Amino acid sequence: MPDLSHEAALGGVVAGIDEVGRGPLAGPVVAAAVVLDGAALPARLAAELDDSKRLPARRRQELAELVHASCAVGLGVASVAEIDGLNILKATFVAMERAYRALGVAADWALVDGNRPPDGLPCRVRCLMGGDGISLSVAAASVVAKVHRDRLMAELAAAWPGYGWERNAGYGTAQHLEALRRLGPTPHHRRSFAPVAQLALF
Repeated sequence: MPDLSHEAALGGVVAGIDEVGRGPLAGPVVAAAVVLDGAALPARLAAELDDSKRLPARRRQELAELVHASCAVGLGVASVAEIDGLNILKATFVAMERAYRALGVAADWALVDGNRPPDGLPCRVRCLMGGDGISLSVAAASVVAKVHRDRLMAELAAAWPGYGWERNAGYGTAQHLEALRRLGPTPHHRRSFAPVAQLALF
């Protein structure tokens, strides 16, 4: 389970940063930055925070609400246009920088899930592979980003029915690909992604 050992080893104020939405065919990429106060961390967060992919949806929602209520949180979004214009990696870094700057807290370190440091952060950066499964602050960012993006995709699903985004969050499921062939693309599809481009719908 994640703990605060990586944050303690760095010292000072540490912002955990993670993203969600690099792989989908539709929708934005979302990043979150979270600063935990270890001394005042709610017991439930310490006990239950984990990689968002390992948590059921209802628990993710509850934990995200608790993170927002008890921690410094910043969210950043990079649009489909930015993903197509920059590429997904650079757009992810844009979302991470926006999340950090939305924190309202100056961190000494950013602890970033992955192996590539994002550009533009005004603090020292430490990359941590699998960080959302071993660092509490990165796990918190993972949960917050996932809940926020799922909510955005559910809202888009209401406006663009038929693609199943409220269930597949824009990922390339069989239902989503079939709907793309049948209904065509929306403005929220990533034209630079091969599964969309190969359908020759544009």
